[in-house]
Amino acid sequence: MGRFQKWLSSYEFSSPPLLATAIINGDILARMTQTERTLTRLQIWMLAARPKTLPAAAAGVITGTALAWRDGYFRPGPALAALGVALLLQIGSNLANDVYDYERGADAGERHGPLRVTQAGLLTPAQVKTGMWSVFGLAALLGLYLAWQAGWIVVLIGLAAILSAIAYTGGPFPLGYYGLGDLFVFLFFGLASVAGTYFVQAGSVSSLAWWLSLPIGWLIVDILVVNNLRDIAADRAAGKHTLAVRLGERGARFEYTILLAASYLILPILASFRLLPWASLLAWLSLPLAWRSLRTVLNQQGRPLNAALAGTGQTVLLYSLLFFIGLALAC
Repeated sequence: MGRFQKWLSSYEFSSPPLLATAIINGDILARMTQTERTLTRLQIWMLAARPKTLPAAAAGVITGTALAWRDGYFRPGPALAALGVALLLQIGSNLANDVYDYERGADAGERHGPLRVTQAGLLTPAQVKTGMWSVFGLAALLGLYLAWQAGWIVVLIGLAAILSAIAYTGGPFPLGYYGLGDLFVFLFFGLASVAGTYFVQAGSVSSLAWWLSLPIGWLIVDILVVNNLRDIAADRAAGKHTLAVRLGERGARFEYTILLAASYLILPILASFRLLPWASLLAWLSLPLAWRSLRTVLNQQGRPLNAALAGTGQTVLLYSLLFFIGLALAC
């Protein structure tokens, strides 16, 4: 505790009341672990970036690349750039959510999720926003390379993705506060990620790339569903009307179950129409992990749902990797 307080006392905050407000609102120091009290500057930024969310961001790129490889269009440069853009957009979105939720008071009560650096006073809003714009700037640079490779429509898609990431919790009409977060996560982490990755390598989008964007999008939406189910009480109190708040706990659990089931059932349907090889059902080997997360979602509330949150992210990554292996085995 002493080391953390010494570091805090020597740090120049651009907004002096920030830490005091955070402590009063959530008793942050009392709930921080010993590790969190002794964080270095790099560790604080890593905490803000939330690296555990990144595997899910990679899933769409992996799936789109798998399909491009199957069709003979694989290009390592655009594939790696698309992966970089996806990861940077996820990090930028995490930073935006951290600071804009704080400014709207959505983090004022007790949180069941990971520590928010703005709420805890570890970084000021200005610092987090600077980090956010820096990350989005790097994503834009990679986007320019992709535009050079595949056309300027990539720039429009990238700008829309950045604006949506900010608008999820920021701006005059925060999407997440009006129950639209699920839709926009599906559009950008499902459709745009899978189809866009295929496009920057092939120059067009196959019908199968559109089809496979559905299960990836559904699984990534399920990550958001768990997050919002966990925070349903706090979000309701803060006036944050997520879809989980609108549907209630039972409705959110039903949404999670339906999206999870559809993500697995679509593969044998596509295979039965000979759009996919049956070996693509290797993705079903991720079902035990998905089942474990589903049981948690159906039976737990609050902080225990963090396990399902991590498990759902691991599920979508494993699903995409196994799908890629299945395609490779079929060739």
